Amino acid sequence: MVTRRTFLGGLVGAAIAPAVLRAEQAGEPEFLKEKLTSGSLPPMAERIPARPRIVNLKEMGLEPGAYGGTVRTIIGSQRDIRFMTIYGYSRLIGYNKHLQFQPDILADFYAEDDKVFTFMLREGHKWSDGQPFTADDFRYWWEDVILNDKLTPGGGALELRPHGNLPRFEMLDPLTVRYTWEKPNPMFLPSLAGPQPLVIFGPAHYLKQFHKKFQPDEAKMEQMMKESRVKKWQDLHIKMARSYRPENPNLPTLDPWHNTTALPAEQFVFERNPFFHRVDETGRQLPYLDRFVLNVSSSSIIAAKAGAGEADLQATGIDFNDYTFLKEAEKRFPVKVNLWKVARGSRITLLPNLNCADEVWRGLFRDVRLRRALSLAINRHEINMVAFYGLGTPSADTVLPDSPLFKQEYADAFVKFDPDEANRLLDELGLSKRGDDGIRLLPDGRRAEITVETAGESNLDTDVLELVHDHWADIGLALYTRTSQRDVFRNRAMSGTIMMSIWYGLDNGVPTADMSPSGLAPTLDDQLQWPLWGMHYLSAGQEGVAPDLPEAAELVDLLKQWGSTAKFEERQAIWHRMLSLYTQQVFSIGLINSTLQPILRSAKLQNLPERALYGFDPTSYLGIYMPDVFWYKEA
Repeated sequence: MVTRRTFLGGLVGAAIAPAVLRAEQAGEPEFLKEKLTSGSLPPMAERIPARPRIVNLKEMGLEPGAYGGTVRTIIGSQRDIRFMTIYGYSRLIGYNKHLQFQPDILADFYAEDDKVFTFMLREGHKWSDGQPFTADDFRYWWEDVILNDKLTPGGGALELRPHGNLPRFEMLDPLTVRYTWEKPNPMFLPSLAGPQPLVIFGPAHYLKQFHKKFQPDEAKMEQMMKESRVKKWQDLHIKMARSYRPENPNLPTLDPWHNTTALPAEQFVFERNPFFHRVDETGRQLPYLDRFVLNVSSSSIIAAKAGAGEADLQATGIDFNDYTFLKEAEKRFPVKVNLWKVARGSRITLLPNLNCADEVWRGLFRDVRLRRALSLAINRHEINMVAFYGLGTPSADTVLPDSPLFKQEYADAFVKFDPDEANRLLDELGLSKRGDDGIRLLPDGRRAEITVETAGESNLDTDVLELVHDHWADIGLALYTRTSQRDVFRNRAMSGTIMMSIWYGLDNGVPTADMSPSGLAPTLDDQLQWPLWGMHYLSAGQEGVAPDLPEAAELVDLLKQWGSTAKFEERQAIWHRMLSLYTQQVFSIGLINSTLQPILRSAKLQNLPERALYGFDPTSYLGIYMPDVFWYKEA
């Protein structure tokens, strides 16, 4: 049986031949003229697939554009070149702006009961270096990377083995591959469409030189390892193949722009991929823009630089509290600032560490009465008015009204400002004794002092913590703030040093039942409320510890149930059970959601929406709005 997840053609089915013919007449980007004249690059009709993905901009309410132009943006560190992979949003299967699956790199795909997935590639599709992209690139990654215990010692990503076993891989012909599981794997498609996509293929023609199986010249291998400063061939391959953070400028890509700058650098230049697989309805090959230039700066001054005219497009590194300053920049520079809705479960969330090393605090944090008391004691209306000018929504850390899974009861769970009930819960918990200063005393006699850690990347977090400090002081709890760099967050959380942190809420605040509810369960080691439990799941029980809190263990069990059914109604019911359990247990203390994110752009930059959803997952920040169709319109 072929289920609802059957896709035939997507956006590639209409007017294919005329589009290819028009490609010859549409003109070439001036940026490529020198290579075209010298013969080092073939004409457009020979560069694009026989069946390119045709993006009909007029049907999308957008305007076909013109070639040319450079976009400057600012990043906080070298690792943030990963934003180009997120923004470029070239995926085998991706989301459209309605968060529905559609083929992108693929010409077509079929899903049968979420067990059998058949992928059809585009004839004539090429990597950015002009070499063919075929099923061999999937076979190489499967046979020589995933099944190689040196390169993949853990047995492969969990999305590939949700029930313990890897699927059966088949290469049916040069343009068709198939993955078959014995049980449903509903995580597969969302993991391919996500902001950090599951990797199941790679440029075999390039990567084989770094693979011991295919590199006969041991001296050459040693030399390459020496140049890359690694001691093992597998480390060399991993480093050269890293696509999510595209640090290797020689790695061929299928993205709209490819990196041309080697590490280390203070500026990274991404240039147009002349073999990109999308065209507009007029036959112009995308992307319209020639270059993205990423300038590395300190995270703390990105907003200042963007407001000083140093960015043509800036979404990361700026926050709502920068909006007034950035809006003023419109008077000094040819820029526009729009506000998009943040698609996370909560813009600001307090995360008690249930794996805290302090035995007394660990026991308290695991008691739902404390978590509920902490939440009820917070005056969210005050925070909303002071920090967000009343434009956000007081809410638990849960899905937004934009999600079909939204229920008001989830948003309202323990968010009403009720210090009397908070005090009652704390007294009931055994924290009735207070010191002379009114601060409650722990069972061992210590003052009830909670240290909240922040990465210090946003003044918004520290401003909110000042308000929460006063709210909690009123119920006899002392709040202290400690700032540590994001890089040390994970290690401190894993060691139990962090008592509580302030961070974003659920990554995906606009899910459908077909998207994984893994964010609601301990599944990752960077979930700051339960990092050791998350590591246990992530490592398939090899590291960390199993959840010993019944409600947390139930979330993991429900996630497994979601991953074992192909029935939409059952997935939907599981989502609702998990959302109810998560919010009733207050595993994360959400404060405000539906907040607004400034998006600064050049006034000449076209095809950006005035309003949109903004988040990491599932929108890939700017990704689903297709930056390859952004273009400069001269006045």
